[in-house]
Amino acid sequence: MTRPLLSIDNVTKRYGAVTALAGVSFDVHPGEVLALLGDNGAGKSTLIKIIAGAQPPTSGRLVLDGREVAFTSPAEAKAIGIETVYQDLSLCPNVDVVANFFMGRELVRRFVGLSWLRERAMERETGEALAAIGARVPSLRAKVETLSGGQRQAIELARFVHWGGRLVLLDEPFAALGVTQTRRGLELIEQVRARGVAVVVITHNVLHAFQVADRMVVLHQGRVAGVRPRAETGHEEIVALITTGGAALAA
Repeated sequence: MTRPLLSIDNVTKRYGAVTALAGVSFDVHPGEVLALLGDNGAGKSTLIKIIAGAQPPTSGRLVLDGREVAFTSPAEAKAIGIETVYQDLSLCPNVDVVANFFMGRELVRRFVGLSWLRERAMERETGEALAAIGARVPSLRAKVETLSGGQRQAIELARFVHWGGRLVLLDEPFAALGVTQTRRGLELIEQVRARGVAVVVITHNVLHAFQVADRMVVLHQGRVAGVRPRAETGHEEIVALITTGGAALAA
């Protein structure tokens, strides 16, 4: 396997007397889909906040592409290609797809002190970026509030890949989606992986993990209960790791 894109090395997080994470270590490789599984309170959200730059670890380190990194904000993580797509997303519902895709990066033409948006160029680039990952929306000029949850996630993913993202963290991406939208979401993840982007999917749904992940990392009470390649494990083992940390398997 290639050199890890991201190594989580002995990461611990404490909140006073409470230990949310204890010595968590695993790697994420380029072009890999890794499922992060665990019950409520297992430490998944805390770990994602650390990777995304929203919180610092108490101890341990993150190594990105062979270099140790220490983020003080999500903006720093985004600047080097780590993006988190949350359930509620970060789109503006009252503007169209193109405006959301280029938010903060608008193409502008300037002439003798005047400036205006290069609307046609922005529309063309947005359409090409969506097509590149197999995403479909009814119209590039449709307001985001009129789109389905799956279509909104597609915009987020296309935007991330287009602007040079290297690692995307998908926080419960299918929680609010129907069966058809979930299927399209799983297909989008495959398209993103094909472009060499690493994907970490945080999910409670073991079935979805087996459909899309190359490997699975299970957290139990703040510790890594197991790291399993999909081809070398089964539903029963993963459920046991989630619910008992593997104690049921050892009994």
